[in-house]
Formats: sequence, C-alpha cells, structure tokens
Amino acid sequence: MNVGWTQVALAGVWGGLVAVERKAFLQAMFSRPLVAATAMGVLLDDVPSGLFVGLVLELFHLGSANLGASLPDHDTVSATGASASAACMAAATGAGSTPAIWSLSVLLFLGLGRLGREVDRFLERYSARLAKKALASAETGQLTRAMRQNLWGMWPHFVFFGAMTSVCALVGFLLGPLLEQLPLGVLRGLAWAYPAMASVSAAIAARGSHAKRASFYAGLGAGVVILTASLLALREWL
Repeated sequence: MNVGWTQVALAGVWGGLVAVERKAFLQAMFSRPLVAATAMGVLLDDVPSGLFVGLVLELFHLGSANLGASLPDHDTVSATGASASAACMAAATGAGSTPAIWSLSVLLFLGLGRLGREVDRFLERYSARLAKKALASAETGQLTRAMRQNLWGMWPHFVFFGAMTSVCALVGFLLGPLLEQLPLGVLRGLAWAYPAMASVSAAIAARGSHAKRASFYAGLGAGVVILTASLLALREWL
C-alpha cells in the first residue's frame, strides 16, 4: 500500500490554517465545516468527498456558538479530519468517492470535535498568558515584541490541529485496503447510513434555528436531504 505523503502534508497544512482562522486570525468563515471540508476535497483532488462530508457536518454543527465561558465542539477539526480521511481512503481504494466512504469517515471522526474542544481549552490558557504579555509590551512601546508574542499565540493551534488532520489523512490511507475486503452487505449498509446521517443532521439544524415551525422545517429538510442522498447512493450502485 502506497501512502500519499504529499496529501497527508497538504491535509495537515490546511487543517492547521483553518484552525488558526477559526480562533485567532481573519475569522472569515473559512473554518465552517462545509467550506473547510470542501476546500480539503479540492486540495486532495476529491471534491465530492469534501463536499458531502462537509454538508453533513455543517448541518450537524449548525447553530453552535460560544456562550459565555462555554466552548462548543471544535467543528473545524472534525470536518477537516473526516474529509481528509474520506479523500485519502478513496484514493487508496482506487474506486473513487462513495457514500460508504463518506459514512465511515464521518462515523470515525465526528467525535474529534470533542477532543478538539479540549485541546482548544488547553491552548486558550496558553494564548491568554501570551496576550497579557503582549499587552504589557505594547503599553511600554515595544510593539514589535507585542506582535511577535501574538504570533506565537497562534502557532500552537496550527501545529496541534494540523497534526490531528494529518493523522486522519494517514488513517484514511491505511483503511483503504481494508475497506475493499468488507462484505458487500456491510458496504451497502455504510452507503445507506449516509442519507440517514444527512437527514438527522438536517433535522438537528432546523430544530436549532428556534423557528416557530421548527419541527415542520426539520421534517421537510430531513425528507429533502434523505431523498437527494438516496438518489446519489443509488446512482453509485447502478
């Protein structure tokens, strides 16, 4: 089995960049799951994997926000990790992107958001200390030093989350050959799991909107998404 180390490195660089963008720089929504995962698909030459993994995770995490001292799950790392894994798994199998691969990647790395939240909490304490030092430096007129201290506060996010994304990409390459050995029934089950996850995610997103008719919109959204995803899954088999 050949591991595409270039893809692993690219995944890590993008995962690190959007983690920094999410927390400390620009904050122009590039770190949203749909955008981050789709861009990952573009970088790894597998747009469908990035798009469809990002779609499910965007809906699942839609409406999450920082409330006071509460930190939400790190939706960005779960999106970059799952999309990198899906793209690399598809490359390793040589069969192209499939709903079974999307489902497996989401199931494997959805929980990465909670790990990312704990890493984020740990790094926030480090960044807060550097921010205080940077403020003190700025107050004494040492602007260059203050800027350097602020930049040092960003680097740990790039390194930690970039490494986590690279590991996910590597796992995708390792799982590719194993996926081909699964029974056809298991692969079909994974393929049908994708529209099920998409419908649940759509319902969660609609209910999270707090609209007056949230339940109706949740059911309608779930129905539309599951129909669309089912048609895509069927087309893969025909």
